[in-house]
Amino acid sequence: MSGELLFGIHSVDAALTHDPKNILELYIESDSHNARLKELSERARELGVKPHSRPREALDRMTGGARHQGAVARYNAPPPRSENELSALIEKAGKDALLLVLDGVTDPHNLGACLRSADAAGVTAVIAPKDKAVGITPTVRTASAGAADHIPFVAVTNLARTLKALKEQGVWLVGLADDAAQDFYAVDLKGPIAIVMGSEGEGMRRLTRESCDFLAHIPMRGAVESLNVSVATGVALFEVLRQRGTKP
Repeated sequence: MSGELLFGIHSVDAALTHDPKNILELYIESDSHNARLKELSERARELGVKPHSRPREALDRMTGGARHQGAVARYNAPPPRSENELSALIEKAGKDALLLVLDGVTDPHNLGACLRSADAAGVTAVIAPKDKAVGITPTVRTASAGAADHIPFVAVTNLARTLKALKEQGVWLVGLADDAAQDFYAVDLKGPIAIVMGSEGEGMRRLTRESCDFLAHIPMRGAVESLNVSVATGVALFEVLRQRGTKP
């Protein structure tokens, strides 16, 4: 069958909320007493999407044993946003523009968690390179709890060139690096800002690091030297909101 596989209650619910016309097929676990699945089926019918009842074993086979929570859909996923759309998104956000740049995140669970935090923080757009980085996959959609299809995700060909364009549009680039001397909490994060995060293992690439206006670290009090990229992303984004005195 055509379409991408989407599974998990949050992911399917988000698709129903934001993009029901692109749900091709919806499968709900039969003989389930889960009230959330019943609500999902009722909402789907109201939106013109017919749910098909299937035993858990069939859904397990369909998803390759992934944790589907009794909800699976075939979905025509929207493509990533074009680089050409970034300028308009930033202009519309104005002084409140907040971008998240992910330089080479390869773990789909990390990307999903980053997108979930970005959506919660009201991020204008998430930017990532097309090469040597994970894109929007079914696992990412599930890990993001639906944020992957809600927040603008822009996959770019040349990240260094995109960062230069952001600066030309008045966006300040703040990169997080464990070895940076400056305390992240001491950086002024008001105005148009892009938080730049590196990959899980190697951090930011050289050109990305050199493109940043500021490099800063999140101070650590315990024995560990760094945070998981998705956790650090959440900390950074909500510090921006705290300094701005705004709520997500």
